[in-house]
Order: sequence, then C-alpha cells, then structure tokens
Amino acid sequence: MVAGEIVTSLASKMGVKLLPVDSEHSAIFQSLLAGQRSELRKVILTASGGPFREYPREKLQDVTPEQALKHPTWQMGKKITIDSATLINKALEIIEAKWLFGLEAQQIDVVIHPQSIIHSMVEFQDGSVIAQMGLPDMKLPIQYALTYPQRRPAPVESLSLPKLGGLTFFKPDMERFPALRLGYRAVSEGGTIPAVLNAANEVAVEAFLDRRIKLTDIVPITEGTMDRHKKCEHPSLGEILAADQWAREEARKNLPK
Repeated sequence: MVAGEIVTSLASKMGVKLLPVDSEHSAIFQSLLAGQRSELRKVILTASGGPFREYPREKLQDVTPEQALKHPTWQMGKKITIDSATLINKALEIIEAKWLFGLEAQQIDVVIHPQSIIHSMVEFQDGSVIAQMGLPDMKLPIQYALTYPQRRPAPVESLSLPKLGGLTFFKPDMERFPALRLGYRAVSEGGTIPAVLNAANEVAVEAFLDRRIKLTDIVPITEGTMDRHKKCEHPSLGEILAADQWAREEARKNLPK
C-alpha cells in the first residue's frame, strides 16, 4: 500500500473493515479468525520463489523475459510475474501486511513454499500456527472478500493432500533475492518510501520487458531511487502522487541510454 496510512486511517474513522483480496493477505485475515488480534505474535507470508528459486546465482543476469514469464504455479499478468521472479512482489506484500494488520517489520516473516498450497500463516503467542490452504486459484480469496463473513460454494478444485504428497519450505536467500530487504526497509522508514519503491520498480520492470536492462538490474535501480529520495513523513495523497512521479522520472534517468 503506497497510501497505507491514509487508507487505514480513513477505514478506522468510518468504522469499516478492509477486506484483503490478495491470496496471502486473505490467508492471514482468515487465519486471524482463530484468535484475538492481541494474541498475535507474527505473520508468515509464503512465496513460491518464482521460476529461479534454484537457478545458479551467476546465471540470473542472463535470464530473458520469456524465461522470467514462465511462473511455475500461478498464471498472472506480465508485471506481477516479473515481480515474482525478483521477489519484489513479496516486498510489496510486506508493506501491505504492515498496514492491513497493524504490524511492525519484525512481526512479518517470509518463507519460500514452492507448491503455493499454504497461502500464508499466523503465529499466536502460545506457539500455535494457523494456516489457510488451498490450490493456487485467485477465485477463492476474491469470493471470500465479496461474501464475507459468509462462506459459499466456490468454483474451485478441492485440495487432495494424498494426491499432493508433501509440502516444502525454505528460508529465503537474501543474497539471491535482495528485493525482500526493500520491503522491510519501506516498512521501517515509512512516509513516501513505499510509493517510491513501487513506482521505480514499475519503471525497471517495463525496461526489462523491453530488453533494455537485465533482470538483476531491477532491484539496484529501485533501491538506488529509494536512496536518492527525500522522504516525506505522513504524506498527503498529493505528496504520495508527487513522490510516485518523481520516482518514475528518477528511475528512467538511470536506465541505460
């Protein structure tokens, strides 16, 4: 959320709930129903790891747009598929989790889960971990947001655990996927930094799809734009839009000619 403070403040003022549609945040929202908000210890965002989870690090710079667009589990648009390849999608989800659930950076973990069956988890203070599971299909979280608090029959395939066979989890490699650091940084610094992260990344992703930069250039371009930004604390909507525009222009200035 580039305007998380504004949106959550307005929702609180109006006395309404924000119902997440993204699969990870819907999973957290659903899992939180198992306890009280005050009992929460942390949330655990799951990430597929994208198509290059086990790719040799030294070969990432040679990845083509065609390779990056072949996601192993989800069928998505081009931009979000590239974000999944760099894990910037998870950086943005860290920011969303902060505002949707009122969390600090240290309360948000990320774990690589290639099967994309557990969509996210919450850990309560007694050590219980509650997860929301299902086959990777966006129809379920979208429908749940539309029918909440009811659950209605959905046009999705049932999950068969015996057919699935097993689930695996890995700690994310911050050297291979430095984008995660940007999400935690944006949560910690706040202000207009999330808007700059989002805007600069969009410019860099577009440049990669146009074959102007390498996949491994996306994060440095985004981070460099964040480094050069003069943050505005507690920004208005106008200041957020100005930061967005500045970041796009700044990122474009640092693309190869």
